[in-house]
Amino acid sequence: MNFHEHWVSVWGNAVSVAENRPERYARDITIRYPIHIPFEGKAIRLTFDNYCGTESVTLTRTTVLHNGKFYPVRFGNARPVTIRAGGKAVSDPLKLTLKAGDVIQVSFYLGGFTLMRSVVYASGPLSQGLYANGDETTNENISSRTSRSTHLFYFLSNVTVLTDREKRAIVCYGDSITAQDWPDDLALRCRDEGYHNTAIIRRATSGSRILREYDCLTYESYGLCGARRFSHEVPTDGADTVIIQQGINDIIHPVGEQVNEFRPMSDLPTVDELIEGLKSYIAQARSFGYRVYVGTLLPMGGWRTDAPFRQDMRHAYNRFIRTTELIDGCIDFDKALRDPENPDFFAPEYDSGDHLHPSAAGYRRMAQEIPGELLK
Repeated sequence: MNFHEHWVSVWGNAVSVAENRPERYARDITIRYPIHIPFEGKAIRLTFDNYCGTESVTLTRTTVLHNGKFYPVRFGNARPVTIRAGGKAVSDPLKLTLKAGDVIQVSFYLGGFTLMRSVVYASGPLSQGLYANGDETTNENISSRTSRSTHLFYFLSNVTVLTDREKRAIVCYGDSITAQDWPDDLALRCRDEGYHNTAIIRRATSGSRILREYDCLTYESYGLCGARRFSHEVPTDGADTVIIQQGINDIIHPVGEQVNEFRPMSDLPTVDELIEGLKSYIAQARSFGYRVYVGTLLPMGGWRTDAPFRQDMRHAYNRFIRTTELIDGCIDFDKALRDPENPDFFAPEYDSGDHLHPSAAGYRRMAQEIPGELLK
């Protein structure tokens, strides 16, 4: 690497806690993920993260498929790698000549019994992998008879490219709304509109809150709280900006122990507490040297726990985002997606039907709301 080059993440996900099931151990399976390359590079590194694991994980074999050829991935010049509970492993640099628009396939084989605990759900036009029986790490065309598609991303948390200094990344941080389509839609917008220096990195986990998390078995898959997530997820090779869109779950989850013993009303923060949580994010992001943009919370009218006091909280939180001088800018997702005639609700074309998550058109509109100057 010379002075004119640096490592930039081109793909990434958060690491969260898997939903515990009796079959939470896997053995003798291959997992494969396609990685879309936004700009040219001369080498890659892979990061595998067992942050939420309570046992070590061994990747028996890892490969990268590029232009019809498989390349072995090594860790400290060894093929297998064992990642301790709570730890991570970064591969040795793999020399590859990458072009914008390339798609590589990352495959890893889990030969022994493996606790599948460090995982995140992500969806969108660029976010789908597969798992297959047996060691398929050097099989380009895995049979549909022995494999299934998945939107669950296990262990792989970063793909980083050695590229020139003008290339950079933006981190999108949030909950299920960001775990769904709009970061992929933003990556496609960058491709289609000629923002060829920018990679979009998703760091999002469904159900997560800024201030609380569930420690019961029932809701364990709902993600870590911000104090455990932000400093682990947001520092990213080559990133200079973070877009934060989180807080709605802090408002909607508490319902009272008489309704759900795990969702007491004592978990409901005040607006000031929620704002303080957001301020902690902003301060951490500044310590990383990042520009900070914050998205307003989306409409929630009609959601099953919707209530006037929750709407009041959402409006107060959004007012802070729109008026604070602590950030570089507000991205007003709420204004873009709400119904002008009934602003606590989505515009009909932007509502997925559950009145909390946007439709596909709504996610595309969110991606269009990102200012072009952020993407250059």
